[in-house]
Amino acid sequence: MADIKRKIKAFIFDLDGVLTDTAEFHYQSWKLLCEEQGIPFNRKINEKLRGVSRKESLEIILGDRKVDPEKFAEMLERKNNFYRESIKNISKKDLFPGVEKILEELKSKGIKLALGSSSKNAHLVIEGLGIKDYFEIIADGNSVQKAKPAPDVFLFAAEKLGVDPENCVVVEDAEAGVEAALAAGMFVVGIGPEERVGKSHIHYPEISKVKFEEIYARF
Repeated sequence: MADIKRKIKAFIFDLDGVLTDTAEFHYQSWKLLCEEQGIPFNRKINEKLRGVSRKESLEIILGDRKVDPEKFAEMLERKNNFYRESIKNISKKDLFPGVEKILEELKSKGIKLALGSSSKNAHLVIEGLGIKDYFEIIADGNSVQKAKPAPDVFLFAAEKLGVDPENCVVVEDAEAGVEAALAAGMFVVGIGPEERVGKSHIHYPEISKVKFEEIYARF
């Protein structure tokens, strides 16, 4: 770990599925919305929403169903209200095991840290988790126009950190996020099953299994 800062200057972490699991909160919020609207929704459909924006998620859910722009906006807001209500009690206990140790270790070595999330509620979530002070930059769904798999959120984070993309490591759990990081020209650490993050440079089943020296050797 001592030599990692020679080349790797920044780590950019996705939020949902990497630092904490808000997936169930999202699932239940979409489910409530769909039940209200009489739209079929299940966990198989929900899996398609991993790593994409709220707007794109609703487009996937609607499929060929047509709704006018006003109704579409109302549905997005309704879902967000469900979600924000559900995460009011999120706390440090909802962090994945090992997350805080990883953030502390990187910070102690002078590695810059940023969050790179599609969520527009990222600030709210990391405040609840008690980890906001670790990050120099919060790049989220409010920071850029194009969501993942576009590379914009990661490039935005790197620019604000003052670090070139080739000196950044992205930690992601979603296929769309992995594609976004690769498109940004960054080294990608995938978290989760190979079928989802197999395009990453290196992957681990969960964040607690991450080995920094292994990442450095592959960088």
